[in-house]
Amino acid sequence: MSEMRVGYAKVPSFYAAVERLDDPGLRARPVLVGGNPDKGGKVQSATHEALEAGVEVGMLCERALALCPGAALCPTNMKRYRELSVLLQTSLRQVTEGIEGDGLAGAYFDIAAGSDHDDDEEDERTFARRMVKAVREDLGLGLRVGVAPVKFLARLAAEESDDDGFRFVANDQVAAFLSVLSPERLPGVGVKTRATLASLKIQTVEQLLKLDPREVENHLGAHGRRILGYARGEDEARIRTAAHRKTLSHEVTFEEPVVKRSAIEPRLAELCQTAEAGLRQQQLCASRVAIKLRYGAGKPETRSRKLVRPIVDAAEIYSAAKRLLDRTEVGQRPVTLLGVALAGLAPPAEIEATAQLDLFS
Repeated sequence: MSEMRVGYAKVPSFYAAVERLDDPGLRARPVLVGGNPDKGGKVQSATHEALEAGVEVGMLCERALALCPGAALCPTNMKRYRELSVLLQTSLRQVTEGIEGDGLAGAYFDIAAGSDHDDDEEDERTFARRMVKAVREDLGLGLRVGVAPVKFLARLAAEESDDDGFRFVANDQVAAFLSVLSPERLPGVGVKTRATLASLKIQTVEQLLKLDPREVENHLGAHGRRILGYARGEDEARIRTAAHRKTLSHEVTFEEPVVKRSAIEPRLAELCQTAEAGLRQQQLCASRVAIKLRYGAGKPETRSRKLVRPIVDAAEIYSAAKRLLDRTEVGQRPVTLLGVALAGLAPPAEIEATAQLDLFS
């Protein structure tokens, strides 16, 4: 009997991998991506050599460089990472149409295991190799793929993949797979939950499951019941697949607040050009444009508008975005974040027939 399984694919250490891709001279060195060490910058990504040296994502870059003195520290380049993310999603969709993106570097996908063969793992391994091959040939990046009965297990399987970048976890393997892992690998286990489990001397999922459920709930409340469910391999989350992206967004954070509109507009134009590249890569149009702003350390604010007709050109996106700027306090208050988002994305054939002509010429 066939069963539905979930796949997860991810480029490990994505930011660092992109930096190595763009600069072959970095391939022989550990790579860190993060902020200025002199300003308290933190590590956002690190290659496996740096991780093995004790570096952790979120650690101060100054500390990371002390642990891994031979590492190259690259400044964060979100524009480039987003460009590669769009290409990654496109490459994955060449292998399987329906995927659910997970951040910039990963995606979930459904697998209908309708094979007549007993060796389902080999079928999935072949499928994974197609994905790995597509991403390597299209982008020059490595990929890890995991297949398991539910979403979070598929992600963990990819993280625990073997030398060829694949890990298969069948229904009857779930308990053994989870038993040796640290509970902090489970969804929902943050700093407080981790501290509570440590106080109970819980180091593995197997040890967690040996506790009386009432004791777990005593310490963690209803959240404890959810954690126990994950420890048993249960996950009700379903994949929200789509043949194409419904939204596309790009943003930039300024190290120093920007007040002058004349300094904001060129960055806005760059974001619009990146957005156009994403639309053209996936052959989509947008019917709504939005901008996102943050003043100082406040909460982000957005302004949006529905378009009279779908657009794809950067000049048209920029024109709409500039009109939205008129509805903000740009030029009067310091801006620390600027973003552009496109929504209502669809192929030309799905929108207005009159708007199809010459969009991709």
